[in-house]
Amino acid sequence: QVQLVESGGGLVQAGGSLRLSCAASGRTFSSYAMSWFRQAPGKEREYVASITWNGGFISYADSVKGRFTISRDNYKNAMYLQMNSLTPEDTAVYYCAAVLHYRGSEYSDYDYWGQGTQVTVSS
Repeated sequence: QVQLVESGGGLVQAGGSLRLSCAASGRTFSSYAMSWFRQAPGKEREYVASITWNGGFISYADSVKGRFTISRDNYKNAMYLQMNSLTPEDTAVYYCAAVLHYRGSEYSDYDYWGQGTQVTVSS
């Protein structure tokens, strides 16, 4: 099992940057594929980005490609999301998620979730 805690959210102006972190507990973090999802008010949770256990495969939603960068540090049991050129449309609660073997980018593909961190982008 793995427990996940997100941090790094906050209020930022459009065009600004934030770096989200996801801290994981458990000795087997390095075995897990990890992803970021987000959920805006009144909308369904949507996929943002994924990274496999060794970073060998990385993917992004089209809406964030070229602006966001996902990374992980298995020695620190942590995953990150560097978000640049933020727009008000990026406002959402951001969640990290984990699964032992990468299955895809659907909500149902992930077994473990954090509580989320709020990102608000003002215009």
